[in-house]
Amino acid sequence: MSILAGKNIVKKYGKETVLKNVSVEIETGKIYGLIGRNGAGKTTLLSILTAQNPATEGEITLDGKPVWENEESLSHICYSREISPVTMFGPNTLKVKEYLATAKAFYRNWDEAYAKELIKLFNIDIKKRISKLSKGMLSAVTIIVALASKADITILDEPVAGLDVVAREQFYKLIIEEYSETGRTFIISTHIIEEAASLFERVIIIDNGEIKFQENTEEFLAKAYRVSGDTDAVDKATEGFKIYHPESLGRNKVVTVLADKPVENFGEDVQVEPVSLQNLFYAMCVNEGREAV
Repeated sequence: MSILAGKNIVKKYGKETVLKNVSVEIETGKIYGLIGRNGAGKTTLLSILTAQNPATEGEITLDGKPVWENEESLSHICYSREISPVTMFGPNTLKVKEYLATAKAFYRNWDEAYAKELIKLFNIDIKKRISKLSKGMLSAVTIIVALASKADITILDEPVAGLDVVAREQFYKLIIEEYSETGRTFIISTHIIEEAASLFERVIIIDNGEIKFQENTEEFLAKAYRVSGDTDAVDKATEGFKIYHPESLGRNKVVTVLADKPVENFGEDVQVEPVSLQNLFYAMCVNEGREAV
């Protein structure tokens, strides 16, 4: 089993610390979801793990070997991120076919036949210039590069931004098919959590430059609950648990609970419901967790 590992990563831009002693392990043969609010450090972390951005402190290795300036390690990794239609010199005049030709030369396992299938699926005009593509088409090109690269570890940063619902569903289906057939590792950073949640075998939550959770998604959600009822009953039932996003309406109260392990019974005086990954993430972001009193 190969492991892409970041250990004690710190990233500073001047006086601002964007990543704060972050450690993460990515095992091959899994689909990871990386979620966090804007500015949480997701893109910075991914760019450092893939040697596109140097860390201020810490080390990044693939199977124990440094990733930075290591052609062999980097040949196993694809980081496909948003393509800019504008460069520092003006509009990006590169044609799609030229952009894909560059990707083909860079990734040694590039699957040209698969790339052509994807071009047809997403209805991409490869003669168009990057600057003339819609946001959805730009996203489709990043997906084509990621999938056709056939890289062992493939990272997609906001891959469905700009895609309509049909194209998004096509993307999710493609990921499942490719994962089932090849066992490739995927890391998907996205804000559209509800749609993508079922893909994620493991979830990594980053907030304010720190990793808050990195767990098996199913086990993580099995410990999350929405508890509602009379305020006194809810407070009694959730005493000692980590509480997120308490809401009160008259004499009633609703809280999101994240336990250390699955809870069999909170008592008969409250209603208990499961929590989706998106709703749990929302509850965690609304306010810092606190111990119930």
